[in-house]
Amino acid sequence: MNPFNQFLLKNILRLNNFSYHLASFLALRREKGKHPKHRLTQYHQFFLNNISNNDRVIDIGCGQGFLAFDLAQKSKFVFGIDIDKKNIEKAVQKYQKDNLKFQEADLFSLQTKERFDVAVLSNVLEHIEKREEFLTKIKELALKILIRVPMENRDWISLYKKELGIEYRLDKGHFIEYTLESFQKEMNQANLKINNYSIQFGEIWAVVYD
Repeated sequence: MNPFNQFLLKNILRLNNFSYHLASFLALRREKGKHPKHRLTQYHQFFLNNISNNDRVIDIGCGQGFLAFDLAQKSKFVFGIDIDKKNIEKAVQKYQKDNLKFQEADLFSLQTKERFDVAVLSNVLEHIEKREEFLTKIKELALKILIRVPMENRDWISLYKKELGIEYRLDKGHFIEYTLESFQKEMNQANLKINNYSIQFGEIWAVVYD
């Protein structure tokens, strides 16, 4: 490929990144603060399908509490934690329920003697640098972990960007985006067993046990 075409290709791929994030921003504005991905992918149902009425659930990295609130409709108790103070303030403001509690907290500094039946990680693990240590800490809190993570091989264009040295991650805050093989390897390294999984919308949705 001649240098001009190479230059053009790389900049079109960068434009693809820009348009993706711009579309996400505008869609969020159109939907008045609730991203359409929640409605279209229905990923909440995956988490709801894998908890019971008697479960005590910890939602780690709960954001503004949207998923935690849905979980509280079914489970016995939900404890949502997030390191972002503004997220917790908005969660407390938006979602109030007797069996739902929010707290600004980092998992590594969380002081609790409580044990939970289920831990929820919805698009959280990819933001963690020391993931094996993180997962080991979660095992002290719950035996069952529900995980949702993005895949780097979600489509050919993301792999092509990576090959050309162009930003391919969905979020620059991601330390990793997975293949099924790398996800399985990481779970093995943390001594966790994948009970079942599915691949949906370029993501891995998995039920994992200690």
